[in-house]
Amino acid sequence: MIVPGENAAFLDKIDHIVLKALLEDGRASYSAIAKEAGLTDVAIKKRVDSLKRKGILSGIVASINYEVLGFRNPLYVQIRSDISQKKDLLKKLKSIDYVAEIYEVLGEYNFLAKLILPDVGYANQFIKEMETLPAVKDIKTMVVVNNIKNSPTIPMSTFQKRL
Repeated sequence: MIVPGENAAFLDKIDHIVLKALLEDGRASYSAIAKEAGLTDVAIKKRVDSLKRKGILSGIVASINYEVLGFRNPLYVQIRSDISQKKDLLKKLKSIDYVAEIYEVLGEYNFLAKLILPDVGYANQFIKEMETLPAVKDIKTMVVVNNIKNSPTIPMSTFQKRL
């Protein structure tokens, strides 16, 4: 079992119930969660407030089905860059509308970007644009063919250990 780091926050059973309910439906009412947890809605509100205060619950967002909006499978782009020009590259990536996520990563490439595109033509345009930047040394693309698992989850290792 994977164990969280020393400073990781641990959750009890009620916290897990609250988070699981909110992950399944961000608009779940306190009273619906309270019924599942066997508590009052006031107690659930206090739990949610506590999870927010601790930084565990940083927000509740809508889950968008991009395919219904006409966008194809996401494209992931690995970018190897000149570290000395990192700021300029990130500024450029952040300014591109269809770049949905950017991660700084360890390994052969410095960055991983997720693009939400209506068609492959935009991918070609993006790659050509990136190749003109002096900071970019190499680009590798990966097109998602099939989404096997995409479920919000809470690792069981976050449960509070009791003696």
